[in-house]
Amino acid sequence: MRKRDHNVLTNAASLLVCGLLAGVVVAAAAFPAVAMSGLAAKAGAETFGALPTEFSAARAPQISYLLASDGKTPLATMYDENRRDVKLADISPYMQKAIIAAEDHEFYKHNGVDINGVARAFVNNQGDGGRQGASTLTMQYVRLAIAYSATHPADVVAATEDTSARKLREMRLALQVDKEFSKDEILTRYLNLASFGNGAYGIYAASQVYFGKPPAKLKIEEAALLAGMVKAPTTNDPTTEAGYPLAKDRRDYVIQNMVDIKAITQQEADAAKAVKLVVKDKRTPNGCIAANVNSWGFFCDYFYRWWMQQETFGSTTYDRERRLKSGGYTVVTSIDVQAQKGADKAVRRSKSENSKEAAMVAVVEPGSGRVRALAVNRQFKLDDPKNPKNKISSDPAKSRRGIRGNYPATVNPLLSGGDGITGYQAGSTFKIFTILAALEKGIPLSYSFNAPQQFKSEYIIDPSSKAACPGTHFYCPTNSGLKAGGVQNMWTAFAQSVNTYFVPLQQQVGAENVVDAAKRAGIQFRTDEDLRLSGTKQDAHQWGAFTLGVAQTTPLDLANAYATLAADGKYCEPIPVQEIRDPDGNKLDVANPRCEKRFSTDVARAAVDAARCPVGDNSETSKCGSSRTAGGVKGIVDAPVAGKTGTTDSEKTAAIVVMTKQYSVAGIMADPDWPQTNVRMKHSDKDGINPPVYETLRDAMKNKPRINFEPPGQKISEGDQRSIPDVKCQPVDTAKSRIKGAGFEPVVSEAKVPSTCPAGTAAGTSPDGRTIKGGVVTVQVSSGGGGGTPGNTGGGGQPGGRPGGRPGG
Repeated sequence: MRKRDHNVLTNAASLLVCGLLAGVVVAAAAFPAVAMSGLAAKAGAETFGALPTEFSAARAPQISYLLASDGKTPLATMYDENRRDVKLADISPYMQKAIIAAEDHEFYKHNGVDINGVARAFVNNQGDGGRQGASTLTMQYVRLAIAYSATHPADVVAATEDTSARKLREMRLALQVDKEFSKDEILTRYLNLASFGNGAYGIYAASQVYFGKPPAKLKIEEAALLAGMVKAPTTNDPTTEAGYPLAKDRRDYVIQNMVDIKAITQQEADAAKAVKLVVKDKRTPNGCIAANVNSWGFFCDYFYRWWMQQETFGSTTYDRERRLKSGGYTVVTSIDVQAQKGADKAVRRSKSENSKEAAMVAVVEPGSGRVRALAVNRQFKLDDPKNPKNKISSDPAKSRRGIRGNYPATVNPLLSGGDGITGYQAGSTFKIFTILAALEKGIPLSYSFNAPQQFKSEYIIDPSSKAACPGTHFYCPTNSGLKAGGVQNMWTAFAQSVNTYFVPLQQQVGAENVVDAAKRAGIQFRTDEDLRLSGTKQDAHQWGAFTLGVAQTTPLDLANAYATLAADGKYCEPIPVQEIRDPDGNKLDVANPRCEKRFSTDVARAAVDAARCPVGDNSETSKCGSSRTAGGVKGIVDAPVAGKTGTTDSEKTAAIVVMTKQYSVAGIMADPDWPQTNVRMKHSDKDGINPPVYETLRDAMKNKPRINFEPPGQKISEGDQRSIPDVKCQPVDTAKSRIKGAGFEPVVSEAKVPSTCPAGTAAGTSPDGRTIKGGVVTVQVSSGGGGGTPGNTGGGGQPGGRPGGRPGG
């Protein structure tokens, strides 16, 4: 509200004089011959008094700023109009004086309408001197405010058209505005609304675009230039050849006017005029294409897609986009600069931007769902159709038609899915969901059985499929390398990626429960086929290959699913923000994590315990054995880690997840243009997917505390332990019968071991002390000859594993 008193008589006089002048102006426009008659003046006064006095101004469009998680590093800016409101205290006093010198010398003296100026304009406009305006800063503000408050194009025209009716309305409202607001408030509002050309609206944007500095630091000559532009920003554009001399002349004119109103001295004016006019002409970047770092555009695009789904910002996508680009929000995103830079370097070390293979890495924070990095070896931009740079598509069908692919440049959401991107098969990383379902059914990690070279399942598939048992319609999976799995438990089977352990385990717990565990962990299904198979329990029950990772997923979903386990079973919706403030500085709840408990703490910890095995880590409870699919990861990251590798048939995709308590990092290497690629995707090689993932995690973990995973409880690890009968030196059939009678599954080892027992009898068992009820107990057969100590109490080091870095299924 207005902070200074108005003299009632002065206001009344202003209304009367404005009314009389209004009549003259209207009459002069319509009937020049009677312009000065008393009748015209009387009619004008009555008309003027009847004009509306209610004034309300909507907030003008404001630029929104996206920052990294440190709250300082710029990510991107988004706007319809490049404007950011500032307080008068944040505007240079020279700028305040310059706009008054340029537009309204009597600003602090009149009551919103300069009566003398109106009279002068009327007299001048009757001659041949050209049109002369009499708009005060207050009237100009009213005009701008009405235009920005308009909800229909016709209202915008009415607010800006050059007519006497518009002028009268401005005068009447200007008097009202001058009552309601202080002069400083009016000046601030005007400077924040005015257009300064080159996409700069308001003094903050203008100061940034032309001088690369905040408006508080504007010098005399800089302030004068900007003040001189508001009347004709296109004509007086200093960034153009034609506008430069006009802008300089106008600047010097304003500087001299600043002397006239005693804002500066003549000496200061002369010094300011002598300064060469130099402007930066740096338009503020707009949108994700113009992100501060090009490779960060993929994260920015993920943020934009997330925003467009939030009903908080409007009921329609149009409303949400307008709020983002006009709402003046300050968004502290979740992007971790350290993690993002590490990921960007890592994916490009693995594969160049010109490679058809996409090395994709996503980083999620367990316990909050905040997405800390998204990286892929691509440029984030649209390929110019007039001058295309992208390579011809790797898809033969498209290649024959000359269609270009999405490399090296694309704006497709390769890492998060959407717009036709349905994801990629992630192979054996999905075996973790079978472990979860089994643990929830009460089956412990130590559950062991003999995994064959090929398993004949009860799942029905197309008999013509290569995965069908010959002459049947049953699904018969094998292990990588066509090797027998041997006796395995969950730790060893997960470490070695034994297919013929996990398909029987899935069959035992129900594939529908495994699919459900994947959903609860955070896996989304996007293809028609995946949606059909996961849609009902009946359909999911027959999804035999699900545990081997045949469903399509994205690096982001995969990272978030494993993050659910690192957070002790707490699922969090992946979000790209950690704080959002509106123009008034209010925090919005929409940025808060959205989490819920989806697995018990013990189940999650047990699953993580198994997941430590493939990446070379051990807990005090684990029995991982000696064979791992990515055993070197622990040493590289130098922190407690868990994770899993995955490969699909013919190695068309390669995947790996590695996590600590602070970060879950998932990577997938695939050809997004042609999923049926003939390129073999690699794992541990320099140009494989493993290095980008563990290097990203290594870099993200720099200077971070090393937090150990909590071990699971004994019951969920070991289950119901029973004593194994002593069958040493007994006939093999007798040994088998006794072991079976004790509640175990006996298996006779094909290899014989030296022992003191007679050849062909039982030399002992493996394990030889206690094991889980219903578990596998191997009868070791003696070769005689004395010596040796049969038996194995470790539960690890089982046959059938594959050393090295390449996974099984």
